[in-house]
Amino acid sequence: MATKIRLQRHGRKNCAFYAIVIADVRAPRDGRFIEKIGTYNPNTNPATVDLNFERALHWVLCGAQPTDTVKNLLSSEGVYMKKHLLTGVKKGAFDEATAEAKFEAWKNEKESKKAAIVSKQADAKKTAVAERLAAEKKINEAIAAKVAEKKAAAAAAKAEAEAAAPAEEQPAEA
Repeated sequence: MATKIRLQRHGRKNCAFYAIVIADVRAPRDGRFIEKIGTYNPNTNPATVDLNFERALHWVLCGAQPTDTVKNLLSSEGVYMKKHLLTGVKKGAFDEATAEAKFEAWKNEKESKKAAIVSKQADAKKTAVAERLAAEKKINEAIAAKVAEKKAAAAAAKAEAEAAAPAEEQPAEA
């Protein structure tokens, strides 16, 4: 039986959420499947992939053919890197401990790059918030200055009116 690793769509309109499944090649996209090996959520930034690594590796080694999108997801998660290293162990290029060390080094490097990207996005977000706050303070200060100017003009007009009123009253008394 020919198997395929594919995405199965879930979620509402404009908010897709996918299950990564093993299915018969003749089954429809959202139809019957053999096993669910993970999920993929493209709505988050960066996209979230929750994968049962051992089962995905098992199915890839058994010959299941992934779709293009799933192949990219499996590559980014390291399934194909692990398959490549296990093939090297089979051929005798290096031993299993060396393969595991290479895989861990690759995984740590990938995680550090991802953490750097996430921290960079957080810093950019904080900077944007600070810039908006500074712009808003500037606008509020301009508005406060206009209000103070109007109040000063109103107070000056009132003072002139009060000064004019006693001046008019004095000649009337005399």
